[in-house]
Amino acid sequence: MTEAADGRGPSGGATVTDDATMRRAVGAAAVGNITEWFDFGVYGYLSTTIEAQFFPPGNPALAQLATFATFAVAFLVRPLGGLFFGPLGDKIGRTKVLAVTVILMATGTFLIGLIPSYSSIGLAAPILLVCARVLQGFSTGGEYAGAMTFIAEYSPDRRRGYFGSFLEFGTFIGYALGATVSSVLPLVSTPAFMDTWGWRIPFMVALPLGIVGVYLRTKLEETPAFQQLLDESGKREDAESKHVVRTIFAKYWPTMLLAGGLVVTWNVTNYMLTSYMPTYLKDDRTMSAHGGQAISSTAAEWLQIAVLWLGVLLIPLLGRLSDKVGRKPILWVGAGGLIVLGLPMVLLLKSGSLISVLLGLVLMGLLLICFSSTCPSTLPALFPTEVRYGGLSISFNIFVSAFAGTVSLVMSALVLATGDLKWPGYYLMIAGAVGVLTLVKLKEPAKKPLPGSAPSLTASEDAAAKASQQ
Repeated sequence: MTEAADGRGPSGGATVTDDATMRRAVGAAAVGNITEWFDFGVYGYLSTTIEAQFFPPGNPALAQLATFATFAVAFLVRPLGGLFFGPLGDKIGRTKVLAVTVILMATGTFLIGLIPSYSSIGLAAPILLVCARVLQGFSTGGEYAGAMTFIAEYSPDRRRGYFGSFLEFGTFIGYALGATVSSVLPLVSTPAFMDTWGWRIPFMVALPLGIVGVYLRTKLEETPAFQQLLDESGKREDAESKHVVRTIFAKYWPTMLLAGGLVVTWNVTNYMLTSYMPTYLKDDRTMSAHGGQAISSTAAEWLQIAVLWLGVLLIPLLGRLSDKVGRKPILWVGAGGLIVLGLPMVLLLKSGSLISVLLGLVLMGLLLICFSSTCPSTLPALFPTEVRYGGLSISFNIFVSAFAGTVSLVMSALVLATGDLKWPGYYLMIAGAVGVLTLVKLKEPAKKPLPGSAPSLTASEDAAAKASQQ
């Protein structure tokens, strides 16, 4: 990353992004997301194994709820991680904080693979599992919003949608890899091996991924936007920097609500597909009792894996499209689609027909990537540089924790309590309505500099600007 001329030349004081630096920045940010969602994929696809390993036998329904409750525990501490790491990232820098969060997150995942089973140590097993999930949640509170900030501040203005989409490209790869590994392991190993060490292997893979993430992130310089902030703060006393959290809540609460609306719509859809659907589709006990028809565990897993890999292919294409047509048209399709297709998707999913289930999953996946391809470039553009990491971390994690990370737990409880298998559809429709209300207030951020930052150009745009002035 270099600065054009003396900051006052043909680029008008803009920063200029070279392709090699941009590729390194995208890779460094995405590897943390791969690590995080690899764990989510493993946890979701091995949920029945986790039930058997960590919770008392005898009541399968309660064990399932306990498994999802343990998953949700991480989301309860995410706002604390956001409150700690976000403002810290606005003070000491994005790269330093992101190096810490990725290794803490990988360590938490690795430790799950080391915990003895309930049959070996009794109640200490679920307690230790909760502790590992707390470490994951706390570190994740500073990870994702920081990675969004990092890529957004490195990206040129007219390609921010494309580069930002690679963050969710990493999400889908991580989840798809976790799901694929978890599905393949039982096919290539014996049941006895899976019950002892086989299920632990995917969790242990997270540690080397985290080490790679630390290496990549420490090799990069600070983002141009944050470096500009540092240069300016050396020349003036920034009173707001002393009370970042207070400033964020007092001054930027309308922006936080706007960000929260997008976060809720996006992540309710996200966790519905990636966290709850693997259990919903194959839970024959619940489906049969309430008029639905489950499919086999193997079919459910491989159908969803196919949809995830489809998302991997399409997300960068939609990110690139958002640089041309804007973020809002794509977001409108996603929010409106949830309202219109929420119930039809669920009717397809509970039909028991493989073709219908695949169609329902594809529809949900396509609506999800409308948000996954655009939100990583939309959300950072809501906050100015001096509070971008903190404001985004706090608002993102509060709303994810309250409304999205609890999707599996809430859906399981509602379906069990009411006997209505259509609750996932109702929930998606409500999420879509929240998205519509948010989009009415949202200003189009595409092709514009980030608030508080200088314009950012690609090397080719800079060359064209210089040529036009000769």
